[in-house]
Amino acid sequence: MQVFHNKSRIIITCNKRLSPYLQQEVEALGYTVTKVFNTGVELEGSVNDCIPLNLNLRCASQILYSLKSFRAENPTQLYQELLSIAWEDLIDFTGYFSVTSNVNNPSITTPLFANLKVKDAIVDRIKEKKGIRPNTGSDNNKAVISLYWQDDYAEIFIDTSGGTLAKHSYRKIPGKAPILEALATSIILASGWDQKSTFIAPMCGSGTLAIEAALLATHKRPGLFRMNYGFMHIMGYDEEVFFQARRNLKDQARKEIGFKIIASDISKDAVTIAEKNAQTAGVAHLIEFITCDFADTPIPEQPGVIIFNPEYGERLGIHTQLEATYKRMGDFMKQQCKDYRGYIFTGNPDLAKKIGLRTSRRIEFYNGKLDCRLLEYQLYEGTKRGHKS
Repeated sequence: MQVFHNKSRIIITCNKRLSPYLQQEVEALGYTVTKVFNTGVELEGSVNDCIPLNLNLRCASQILYSLKSFRAENPTQLYQELLSIAWEDLIDFTGYFSVTSNVNNPSITTPLFANLKVKDAIVDRIKEKKGIRPNTGSDNNKAVISLYWQDDYAEIFIDTSGGTLAKHSYRKIPGKAPILEALATSIILASGWDQKSTFIAPMCGSGTLAIEAALLATHKRPGLFRMNYGFMHIMGYDEEVFFQARRNLKDQARKEIGFKIIASDISKDAVTIAEKNAQTAGVAHLIEFITCDFADTPIPEQPGVIIFNPEYGERLGIHTQLEATYKRMGDFMKQQCKDYRGYIFTGNPDLAKKIGLRTSRRIEFYNGKLDCRLLEYQLYEGTKRGHKS
């Protein structure tokens, strides 16, 4: 099977509501998106096409290459269809593979059983052809096969990513309730930040927003921080294709920027963690880290974007304390951030009402399963006259 050269359906998955930003990324790389849905995009290409996608994309989760789609009403039919695939040409009989699945079929009570039927078909086929059974397990650091099974429609994929792409591999110290890297990038892209003007992240926590901003501005891609992908464990893999794609990443990366990126937090420990994560990402020299209350964050005269990612649960204490914090954020932006575009990312609509500014946009996101909004504020002179109802 010439999967590295033959074109097939490619599904690039992402967290819910990130697909507009994923589409933007994919098309910027020169690919044609044929379909967009709530948790991903679809295009056509080979596994070799998946290699630069894996290395470049910031908003994606998995990149799946379709091997076969078919009808299967029950596990027996699923097994028989999978047994017909030439797995011996895809997975080394001395190797290792794992199976993931997304299953909604009336004959299946647990996805683990569906995974087992996929494993059985692959192992039985390879044993029949090669006389040896490959090893299987739950680790996703080798070859990964993914099953989609909805009612009687089934499709089997090579997961060319393996481990998720949504984590960008530089954040060794997560801190408290860190925002997912893919979500942080999508928030920045949604803000329309031009990647060449001031970027400020008060309440920076583990530093993800500021670090992702620096990585965007310097064109440093996630593939620079990772050396293992699912496609590397499929037979026919040519490592030169990977290394050429990685050289391209190094060639396009910049070392310096001509504007300020500022990250502040009242917690000294949080700032220390953010600095260490930025060092791992190679952008610590581009970010000014400050330990201070958010209201004391310095605001350069050159305008740009300021993005808050405040607490919106109960960690700060009682609700009245959170209300006071949100009101102070609104006052700070109104009084000190003239000509900036201000953003607050929150999952608490009641607290958002305490900000006291009129929103120009409300952009929908999810943070995990929590329904969130990125609230946009145009911070012109006299913003105070436009209070939100």
